[in-house]
Amino acid sequence: MATRRHDQIIETPTEARQAEPGPSVLALLTVSTGLVILGVVWFVFFRT
Repeated sequence: MATRRHDQIIETPTEARQAEPGPSVLALLTVSTGLVILGVVWFVFFRT
């Protein structure tokens, strides 16, 4: 648990490393999955 000393938040190294994925992670996953699906569709239907 983070503690506060002299107007600073003190955390252990493990606590400091625990980040929550923000909306940018979801956007990256969505875009990359969409590109993979489009690539598969193009490869199956439009390659000559």
